[in-house]
Amino acid sequence: MKRAGQKVVTGTEAPGTSQTSKKQKTSLCGSGFGESDLCTSMDWGSLPHHVILRVFQFLTLVDRARASSVCRRWNEVFHIPDLWRRFEFELSQPATSYLKSTHPDLIQQIIKRHADHLQYVSFKVDSSTESAEAACDILSQLVNCSIKTLGLISTAKPSFMNVSKAHFASALTVVFVNSKSLSSIKIDDTPLDDPSLKVLVANNSDTLKLLKMSSCPHVSPAGILCVADQCHGLKELALNYYILSDELLLALSSEKHVDLEHLRIDVVSENPGQVQFHTIKKQSWDALVKHSPKVNIVMYFFLYEDEFDAFFREETPVTHLYFGRAVSKAMLGRIGMNCPRLIELVVCANGLQPLDDELIQIAERCKNLTAMGLGECEVTCRGFIEFVKMCGGRLTQLSIMEEVLIPDSDYSLDRLHLEVSKHLGRMWFPDMMPTW
Repeated sequence: MKRAGQKVVTGTEAPGTSQTSKKQKTSLCGSGFGESDLCTSMDWGSLPHHVILRVFQFLTLVDRARASSVCRRWNEVFHIPDLWRRFEFELSQPATSYLKSTHPDLIQQIIKRHADHLQYVSFKVDSSTESAEAACDILSQLVNCSIKTLGLISTAKPSFMNVSKAHFASALTVVFVNSKSLSSIKIDDTPLDDPSLKVLVANNSDTLKLLKMSSCPHVSPAGILCVADQCHGLKELALNYYILSDELLLALSSEKHVDLEHLRIDVVSENPGQVQFHTIKKQSWDALVKHSPKVNIVMYFFLYEDEFDAFFREETPVTHLYFGRAVSKAMLGRIGMNCPRLIELVVCANGLQPLDDELIQIAERCKNLTAMGLGECEVTCRGFIEFVKMCGGRLTQLSIMEEVLIPDSDYSLDRLHLEVSKHLGRMWFPDMMPTW
C-alpha cells in the first residue's frame, strides 16, 4: 500500500496516461483516511461546482482570490453570484490605520461583474477623509445594485463627517434610487440629511424595517417624521434624542404602522450646560406602548449631572438605561419612581453617596428588572443584600465592582457573596473589573 506523501514509481504507465494529467492529480490518501475509495487520486479541477463553492465560503477574501487562480473551473466558481451576496469593503490609509484595505483591482472587478449581485453590503473605513470619500465613490458606481442591507462603519471619527454633504448625499441617492428593496440601514456619524431621507422613503418605503442613524446632525425632526409617516413596516429605529418628538412617537403609534420592536435613543451632550433638552409628553409614550406593548426602549445617557432636569419627571416606559457619566441620587430616585418597565440598568458612576434607598426603591417598583451593573458608586453590603433579596432569582445579570460595596457591622465581603448567591440561586462574586 502507498504511504501518504511518499512518491511511488512503477515500471510502466497505464495506457493513455500523460505526464500532464499526472501533474493535475493529487493523492487524497493519508492522515487517517487510508481506506478504499478515499485512497484514490483526484483531479481537483473536476470537483463539482457546489463542492468548490462550499470550500470558498469558508475562505477569507484574500485566500478565495488566490484559490481562484488554481484553474479555470475554480475561477468560474469564484464569480458565482452566491459568493457576492454579502461583502464588506474595507478602506483605509496605511499611515492612519491597521486595517487591511480591499485591493483596488478587486473593487473594480466587483463593480464591473457583481454590482447587481450585492445584497448585504457594508463599508468599514478608518478615520481618514480619503477612505470615506473612496467609500462614497464606490457607492456612486452601484447603479445596477439590488442592496437589501447597507452599513457605513467608521472605526474612528471624523471619517464620513469630513466628506462634503453634497458628495455623500449624491452617493447615497444612487443606492436609494436603484435598490428599491432596502430593509436595513446603519449610517451613524454621517452627513445624512432630510432630502436624502425623502429619497430613501420614496423608493423603499414598503421594505424598510431597520434604520440606525445616530449622530447625524443634518437630519431634523421633520426628516425622521417623514420616515415614520411613510415606512409603516419600520421595526427598529436608532436616533439622537434631539430628533425625538411627540409627533414622531404618535406617527409610530398609528394604526397603519406595524408594532415597533426596538427604539434606541442616544442622549448626548458635548458641552456642559449649553444644551437644553426638551421633554416628551407622557401621552406620547403611552400611545407608543399601547400600540407596541412589547417595544424595547433603550436610552444611552452621556450627560453632566446638571443636564438631567428634563428626564423621568413623569412615568416613562424605558426598558434599558445606560449612564456613561455620573448620575445623581435624585435622578436614580426618579428612575425608581417613574420607570416601571425597566429591565436593565447600568450606572458607570455616581459619586460618594451610598445608593441603598434608591436601589431598594428600584427593586420595589421595577418588577421586570433582570440586569444591573454598578461602576464607580457606593452601596452598603446590607443595602445591597436587601436589594438582591427583593429582586430574587429574576436577576439574571448582576455586575457589581468589588470596591462599590461598603462592609458594615452585619456583613463582610466574604459573607456577602454567600448571602447574595443564596438569594440569586447561583454562585455569585463581585467583579474585579466592569463587564459592560
